[in-house]
Amino acid sequence: MTFFPFLDWLAISWFLFCAIGYSWLTEHGPSSNKTLSAYMNQKRESWLRVTLMRDMRIVDATIISGLQYGTAFFASASLLAIGGCFAVLKSADEVYRLLQELPLALHDTQAQWEVKVLGLLLIYAYAFFKFGWSFRLWNYTSILMGAIPIPEEENQEKKENALQSALTMNRIAGTHFNRGLRTFFLSIGYIGWFIGPIAFIIATSWIILVLTRRQFFSQSKKAAAIGLERKQ
Repeated sequence: MTFFPFLDWLAISWFLFCAIGYSWLTEHGPSSNKTLSAYMNQKRESWLRVTLMRDMRIVDATIISGLQYGTAFFASASLLAIGGCFAVLKSADEVYRLLQELPLALHDTQAQWEVKVLGLLLIYAYAFFKFGWSFRLWNYTSILMGAIPIPEEENQEKKENALQSALTMNRIAGTHFNRGLRTFFLSIGYIGWFIGPIAFIIATSWIILVLTRRQFFSQSKKAAAIGLERKQ
């Protein structure tokens, strides 16, 4: 087995720490209820409560279709990326020799380089499973939204139960989509490892800083928070 130098192990440890730590921070951290994703989850409830008052729910079906389309796009992109990684591994000898001839020559052995490609493949595989499951959950969400009683229904408990069921499924689908998209972003940082461990650490840190700003300090987060912070 070919072992990586200490700096490479430090870089991959930093990558895993950032990926896991950022996920915990945005989903379970002390300020997780003040993120862009958290505010959008509250907007999902507002959306479904409006749905309760609609007889014709063509608008809601269109929204779900749009969400499914976006999820399917990224799932397809994940499959293409996985296929690309397999193609590179299949022609590893030729690709590695070609890279050695470039001005920015690699200092890795071929075995080390192949392990890095395999790691990238696993990242995209994880993203595909997240997007694939999210797509399935959007299907379930559309079914549960179709089961929400019409406005004339007088049983308020039945209405509320149907709404909460659809809302919970909606939020779970969004969570899995966010995790898949986050994995896609982090894969950009991982690509820095092909240049070197220092580039890997810098790229990963930059991606995390960008994602943190978007979740906690961006204009889009402020836009989503309008009307919500006064209620808290």
